Amino acid sequence: MRALVLVGPTASGKTELLFDLFAARERRFFCAAEIISADSMQVYRGMDIGTAKPSARERALLPHHLIDIFEPSEQYSAGDFVRLADLASSDIASRGCLPVISGGTGFYVKNFVCGLPTVPASDPEIRAQVAADLASRGPEALRAELAAGDPGSARRIHERDLYRLSRAVEVLRGTGRPLSDFAAPSGTRAGLELLLVELTRPREELYARIDARVERMFALGLAAEVKALRAKGLGPGAPGMKAIGYREFFEPGLSVNEIEELVKRDSRRYAKRQETFFACLPGLVRLEVSGEKGVAEASERLKPLLERFLAD
Repeated sequence: MRALVLVGPTASGKTELLFDLFAARERRFFCAAEIISADSMQVYRGMDIGTAKPSARERALLPHHLIDIFEPSEQYSAGDFVRLADLASSDIASRGCLPVISGGTGFYVKNFVCGLPTVPASDPEIRAQVAADLASRGPEALRAELAAGDPGSARRIHERDLYRLSRAVEVLRGTGRPLSDFAAPSGTRAGLELLLVELTRPREELYARIDARVERMFALGLAAEVKALRAKGLGPGAPGMKAIGYREFFEPGLSVNEIEELVKRDSRRYAKRQETFFACLPGLVRLEVSGEKGVAEASERLKPLLERFLAD
């Protein structure tokens, strides 16, 4: 099965590029496409502004999959993404359209491209003991245990991500080995023919776009969106509330303006990590854009790459 995989840091212009390429009437590519969101947070209902979801009107122009399919209280894993993305890709291809996997969650994209890591299956007894220790001793004790046996995972897992913290401790206890020992494959999965493209921008320009996007989110009512989610009983431990743009609202004693600056900072840091992670994808083609006409120019440069890819 053939598919386009488009990655890039937050606010780089991925959605704009896809609409220019596949939805703009005067510039539309010859092949119809449907988008599979590789965003770990756009799956959650009610989290629209902070995840920069395409609007209902935009989704009518260019169909999107894996958006609004989970509640923010539900865990959405890389395994869930790969399974659902495979199903969506097959469905899209069966209708003569091009599947396009697009997003910024690099770990999910890598697992789709290369396959899931061979982490041991969960042991119910160990999982129950880890859960009991979490409840009785608190996350600090589990994090200290993980830091002693798997410092890499301890550094990487966010302090509020109790699901991944528990899973890493579970693997450590069950195998005596850190999660990093169970690495994902490095080549493309069998049965897939992929064109992998990364949209990049100069660092200063990207950061300016991130700041502008965050300001727009707050102007559109991000604070009210978070308030409505909290009113439903969603706290900092809910999977959806760990997203940038949501978790910052749980920091004590901050004004809305201070939260906005924190979201900007966290988003810029995340963009830098995204760029580092994407570099590990096999056969990645980098498409650098800059300025107001950058996306339109990138669209024109991508068209011949797509034509050759689909003609081979």
